Amino acid sequence: MQPVSYTAQWTAAIRAMESERPEGALFVDPLARRLSEPDGFALIERYRGGGVKEFVTIRTRYFDDASAAALAARPDLRQIAIVAAGMDTRAFRLDWPADARVYEIDHEALLAEKARRLAEAGATPRTRRVPVAADLAQGWTPALLDAGFDPQAPTLWLVEGLLFFLTDAQARGVLETCRSLSAEGSRLVVDMTSAALLRSPFTQGFLKVLEAEGNPWRFGTDEPEDFLARAGWRVENLEEPGSPRAGADRWPYPPRPRDVRGVARSWLVTAAPGPVAGETASAPRALEATS
Repeated sequence: MQPVSYTAQWTAAIRAMESERPEGALFVDPLARRLSEPDGFALIERYRGGGVKEFVTIRTRYFDDASAAALAARPDLRQIAIVAAGMDTRAFRLDWPADARVYEIDHEALLAEKARRLAEAGATPRTRRVPVAADLAQGWTPALLDAGFDPQAPTLWLVEGLLFFLTDAQARGVLETCRSLSAEGSRLVVDMTSAALLRSPFTQGFLKVLEAEGNPWRFGTDEPEDFLARAGWRVENLEEPGSPRAGADRWPYPPRPRDVRGVARSWLVTAAPGPVAGETASAPRALEATS
């Protein structure tokens, strides 16, 4: 498995812990514990600090709710693409339409290991699930198209827990590729961190452990709306953990006003296709065949 799969096991372990709460769980993922093996729970202790465990829990619920809202708003939105799917099990645990098609994009080795574990668990997806083996640091559009993805159909893009690990250019490239494949009615749900968080003394312990293990966090932005606009996306909803729509009673830190500069923040975003750089809203870019 690729090194980033360790963080996939870690997030699965966090989902397992939340799912097994005696009461008040934000979600239930019955497969999470099996998918967290063998290192997930040990990594929770190793990666602790800075509210990262609470953030993953709140983020999961935000993505669940944002997905449900997007699918409910558009009856024709039945194509879902999970970029860097890791150990995600939404195709198994969410009440998505039976005629939806879920493309899970990630490294081939990770997808193979995930498939083995799901088979051992006897897990059956609630809708059609299509694994897509691809290197997200390279051109991944051909693999997605070969798997049956239709760029003329509206798509729900889920980009969860990925952009941190990329450079600024790579993060923008992923979002631009999603935009280039997005028909009218598509939606993007994505999480990001602020650049200030990467410099914060409260997160350095966690970040140094990741760097030592070969998974450094590289990307953050203090202006998520502007960054997304440059990649061709228009923000419809932006939340920070601790807001009324993002785990207000589960976030351990007091919310800070947006106009306070230099604050470590995490962003949870839902966006719609907008004009890309150099274009107007009335003249969208033609869909690309490659990324």
